Amino acid sequence: MKPLYNYVLLERLEEQDVTTGGILIPDNAKEKPARGKVVAVGNGTWIDGMLVPLTVRSGDTVMFAKWAASASDIKIDGKDFVIIKETDILGIL
Repeated sequence: MKPLYNYVLLERLEEQDVTTGGILIPDNAKEKPARGKVVAVGNGTWIDGMLVPLTVRSGDTVMFAKWAASASDIKIDGKDFVIIKETDILGIL
């Protein structure tokens, strides 16, 4: 799948099952991970008649906003992915 414009396809990265203090976190208490690996990126966005490419690249590990309005959760071949606008990505790790 290839996203369009300023959208990015992320594969969710699983969070740890144990806290740094050694406490086991049950599955029902886990939050959705806010980290992902960039799988594919769109061509960019049009600003003043010019196509501006995206900053993130395939293979980057990123942190994104958990409750971003642009985020859409999807499953492809049993894996969890997120399609999100680049502006909702908080940083590259």
